[in-house]
Amino acid sequence: MRRISMAVLFTLAMTFAVAPAQAQQEEAARIRTREQLGQLLDKVGPSLHITFRQSEKQPFNFVGLLKEGLTHAESLEVVIGVTPNQTIGFRIFPRYKNGYINIDNVKNAPALMRLLLKLSDSAFLFWGVDPSGDIFTGYTFTLESGFPEESIKIVLKSIVNSDKFIGEMKPMIDAAAPLPK
Repeated sequence: MRRISMAVLFTLAMTFAVAPAQAQQEEAARIRTREQLGQLLDKVGPSLHITFRQSEKQPFNFVGLLKEGLTHAESLEVVIGVTPNQTIGFRIFPRYKNGYINIDNVKNAPALMRLLLKLSDSAFLFWGVDPSGDIFTGYTFTLESGFPEESIKIVLKSIVNSDKFIGEMKPMIDAAAPLPK
């Protein structure tokens, strides 16, 4: 009986000793990824007319604003985050008429949601709605194979292309429109 309890105690002790070490390694990997991402954004961002800065509220996020080369949106706010789950997530929020496009404030929400679903199926970047109802386009990378520098550059270069979809959304944002076919 004493042997079993000693084995259980040893197992528990090892579990508690390994967990903090693993958490520290995961945090160190997340910090390294953030540093690599920051260096890449500093290098590539200006050529795309986006200046990125590290978020003050969320230190694992970078935020940038694209204003040039747009026809339909006033700007595209780019938020790139390094998650604890070994992913890098892009969320690009279009700004239209002095604010975000919020699904609760558009004229034809069902038509807009239907368009977002169609775009998620056919466009390079997927479309979604955040918890506050603001629409965004995005992309998510897993880091299982290392830091995807070239792939991140491709996504960054593709952001400006999202502007044309805002043009398609205008009738649903500004006035009632028939459901898209």
